[in-house]
Amino acid sequence: MVLIAATVCTKSGKALVSRQFVEMTKARIEGLLAAFPKLMTGGRQHTFVETESVRYVYQPLDKLYMLLITTKASNILEDLETLRLFSRVVPEYCTQLTEAEVMNQAFNLLFAFDEIVALGYRESVNLAQVRSCVEMDSHEEKIYQAVRQTQEREAANRMRERAKELQRERLEAAKRGAPPRSQMAFGSGGFGSSSMSSSSPTEPLIEKTISTPARDTRPVGRSAMKLGSRGTDTESFVSRLRSEGDPGAVAAPVARVDSKPVPADHKDVHLRFEERLNLVAGRDGDIQSFELSGLLTLRISNEQYGRIHVHVDNKDSRPLQLQTHPNVDKEAFRSQGVIGLKQAQRPFPLHSDVGVLKWRLAAANDDKLAPISVNCWPSDGAGGGCDVNIEYELEQDHLTLSDVNIHIPLPTGNSSVVVHQWEGSYSQKGRQLIWSIPIVNKQQKTGSLEFTVTPAIPNDFFPLTVTWTSDTSLALLTATKVTQAEDGSPVDFSQEISFHPDKYEIV
Repeated sequence: MVLIAATVCTKSGKALVSRQFVEMTKARIEGLLAAFPKLMTGGRQHTFVETESVRYVYQPLDKLYMLLITTKASNILEDLETLRLFSRVVPEYCTQLTEAEVMNQAFNLLFAFDEIVALGYRESVNLAQVRSCVEMDSHEEKIYQAVRQTQEREAANRMRERAKELQRERLEAAKRGAPPRSQMAFGSGGFGSSSMSSSSPTEPLIEKTISTPARDTRPVGRSAMKLGSRGTDTESFVSRLRSEGDPGAVAAPVARVDSKPVPADHKDVHLRFEERLNLVAGRDGDIQSFELSGLLTLRISNEQYGRIHVHVDNKDSRPLQLQTHPNVDKEAFRSQGVIGLKQAQRPFPLHSDVGVLKWRLAAANDDKLAPISVNCWPSDGAGGGCDVNIEYELEQDHLTLSDVNIHIPLPTGNSSVVVHQWEGSYSQKGRQLIWSIPIVNKQQKTGSLEFTVTPAIPNDFFPLTVTWTSDTSLALLTATKVTQAEDGSPVDFSQEISFHPDKYEIV
């Protein structure tokens, strides 16, 4: 066998990562590694050293060594070529050549070592092929995923067509004067229909519920956030075709009862405003794409508050697209900002998150819409490095952003990072520098970070991504009060606001 073992070790001979390629006892390998530092005494300047049985081929990596243990019969030229590839692989996965970083990337290094050598013999691979194998980027898997997504879309299309067919049958039955097969009702995450049936007029009226699969019990906000999409009501209608009973047995809407415990700070009437942002900005600060989507959900935990009106105040002067659910009185909302049911005698469902209002704001090339701007200025520095200056500024003074994290890509390979000035804190994880700011508000609206990376070029630091959480909303929509529908008496309510980015990139 040619190659016995490959090891990343310290100058004192401590093995950090070692891969054995031939059958040999652990004690024998440890003995060979322990003998290596003793053979290095005397200030040797060679790249190999031999004993009676084995040859050590090594290359310094800062304070570490990349060491190959081979048989004396192996070709020294091939050993040196293999050593060069090993020495390039280690910096590929270790951003810093330190003991902690090598041990942190131990599994990736072992996988890469196995791609270079098999059963003691060098494989005909280069660095790019090793990287591809370790990442396990499979073309067959991509094809499988594409086929599966196509099948899922086709199944969804068939369900929508079936839903439309059932709706047409119900409308035709209503025109003929026949009793309707279904009765409109609220459902989880929005509005839908519940299909009621009875085998005999004299049979007791019992509501039957078919348990839904786990995939249909996802949180309300996920399905209702698709603003402006077609077929939303149809999809909701399909998802509601799961309850059966007598048409006359249920006077109130039927909704899925959520078994989750209600938080202590939630009152009997709870409102949730949720906003998500997708934004792509250029390096010069121009907004290439901007889309804000929001959803207001209502949750009632006490049946005496089933018939209520939610008063919403819209102070936003921007072209905000507002859309209420079809069962909500649109005229009352348009003229008075009141969210209530068209049929006043019907209550909202209990113990269920009901989507009642959606909004959307989409624009491009409007720099005033961004909640926060991030400006990155990389410039060529001395020694083939880059001096990078990054600055953020809050653009909307009414916002308070918490846990703001700016993720900055770093160059591949063995690059050193020196941070000179910063606000908040920073950390380096893999090939990213993460700049963290606890809070950004009107009083603390700007901050900067300066650092130097060697070697690097300006393109290495893009795209930047930004994340945050916030209990303030970008759209100026607020719930001013909740009242009883019958007499207008005030109802105590609680509310929560969530605003976060799905995607925020500076490219």
